[in-house]
Amino acid sequence: MKEIRNFCVIAHIDHGKSTLSDRLLEFTQTISERDMTNQALDDMDLERERGITIKSHAIQIYYKHTDGVTYTFNLIDTPGHVDFSYEVSRSIAACEGALLLVDASQGIQAQTISNLYLAIEHDLEIIPVLNKVDMESAMIEEVSDQVIDLIGCDKDEIVLASGKTGIGIQDIMNAIVDRVPAPQGKVEAPLQALIFDSVFNPFRGVIAYFRILNGVLKKGDHVRFVNTGNEYTADEIGILQLDLVPKKELQTGDVGYIITGIKTSSEIKVGDTITTVANPCETGIDGFELVKPMVFAGIFPIDNDDFEDLRDSLEKLQLNDASLVFEPETSVALGFGFRCGFLGMLHLEIIQERLSREFNQEVITTVPNVSYYAYTKKGEKLLINTPNDLPDPTLLDRVEEPYISAQIISKPEYIGAIMSLCMDKRGNLTKQTYLTTERVELSFELPLAEIVFDFYDRLKSISRGYASFDYQPTGYQPSDLVKLDIKLNGDSVDALSSLVHRDKADSFGRKICKKLKELLPRQQFMIAIQAAIGAKIIARETISALRKDVTAKCYGGDITRKRKLLEKQKKGKKKMRSIGNVEVPQKAFLQVLKLD
Repeated sequence: MKEIRNFCVIAHIDHGKSTLSDRLLEFTQTISERDMTNQALDDMDLERERGITIKSHAIQIYYKHTDGVTYTFNLIDTPGHVDFSYEVSRSIAACEGALLLVDASQGIQAQTISNLYLAIEHDLEIIPVLNKVDMESAMIEEVSDQVIDLIGCDKDEIVLASGKTGIGIQDIMNAIVDRVPAPQGKVEAPLQALIFDSVFNPFRGVIAYFRILNGVLKKGDHVRFVNTGNEYTADEIGILQLDLVPKKELQTGDVGYIITGIKTSSEIKVGDTITTVANPCETGIDGFELVKPMVFAGIFPIDNDDFEDLRDSLEKLQLNDASLVFEPETSVALGFGFRCGFLGMLHLEIIQERLSREFNQEVITTVPNVSYYAYTKKGEKLLINTPNDLPDPTLLDRVEEPYISAQIISKPEYIGAIMSLCMDKRGNLTKQTYLTTERVELSFELPLAEIVFDFYDRLKSISRGYASFDYQPTGYQPSDLVKLDIKLNGDSVDALSSLVHRDKADSFGRKICKKLKELLPRQQFMIAIQAAIGAKIIARETISALRKDVTAKCYGGDITRKRKLLEKQKKGKKKMRSIGNVEVPQKAFLQVLKLD
């Protein structure tokens, strides 16, 4: 155990975690030069295309220290985007130390602080690393001062490194050996292992990744999962390198995988404890906190026959991404589907993309929204996940919506633009702190519903990419919300309904009507697109009918002949309108989501 070190790499998005992990793998010759690729641990095409880490990745490497001892490092590379912070919390639960990476050219950003607090909560040993010190724009002195202010370390404790050129890799290795504590635990105690991740393999079933806190696990052991109570045989155990490497036994402090032949995803829970049936532990390990989804959207198959396939795909995806939450729901317009909870809009986009690529599931997504609480006049408290759950206005006392505390770190010249954006989103400025002369931290109280759509993109564009953003939920507050219905020829389209603040309902309704007028194909009859709050219509657009020129065959003669034909056509259009259906194409649903 004295020769094991478990640590993770945490940082804000784009501060060079994956590149630095590549250099660590190269330095320890875990991967041969021939097999080396950029972002070696990011094994999803999606991660490489976008240049972001979506999943945390565990790998075991070996390092021969200057004292002649070979140490075993279990390294976990984590995502940096705020939408994937749940992955980070799971990785931190399996470690004793963390490399806190800060980009020397950008300084400390919002997610750096957020991830640091997560690590401190779990009593991890923090090793600050200044990355990208070889760049011309690197501000080594200034950023070092920021790090010292943030975590209160000495200047000589900060390691200077470059993931691109390999500067400082030896110093990082030595710091891990010297500063990160070896795992604590008792080999002779009953087995206690924490499951921190899992993947689905179509040939071998569910593969669970775990970290042993106490005891020993041997191949062939009869094991029990404490929270679910299910018992299995450990068909294969081993360590995680670029491929799975089978072993006969794993001891306290080891990180590894177990294959038990489980085929159904519901039998395994991330955060569960593995123990042996022969000598069980008394209590399970306190896992990390349960995920709280922030954004909800309906996901429906294009063809209703694919409903069961979509369920299987979501279950398999949930194994790999425990922050995805879903339950079945039905919609008048779209049929059977699922109500899914996500951690943010990027998370929603990634899940949609993964369903398409990994499971060939093309889906329709409804307008994303957040959860509200509605209180009726009788004093009942109802959870509102979709606009259709909202009780009738005559029975409603008040609606409460979730609020967040947002931290934005930026340069002082962008303060005005950021403030006007947040005020526009119904935000209140609660605190303004100058971290340095060049960096200011703004704290806002904002409704979660306002940041769901395009807030992050607009923040990046007005600050030219300098502003960084992080948020925590703070609770619910009363708000003046109304249900906005979109009607086509008088029929409500439930997939396009949304809950909006009364002040913004008019402009939002007009925008949706205009957009639908552009997107819906013309029919043989006139289509009225209306936005309504209850019985009150607040916006309307009309798509005129496609008309055949019925008077073309009349050459002269009396005007009454033309009138007669036009009247006949008018009657036909009226009849057609009463029996005609308006089909909303898939493209229209997706385009309406992208409203500015």
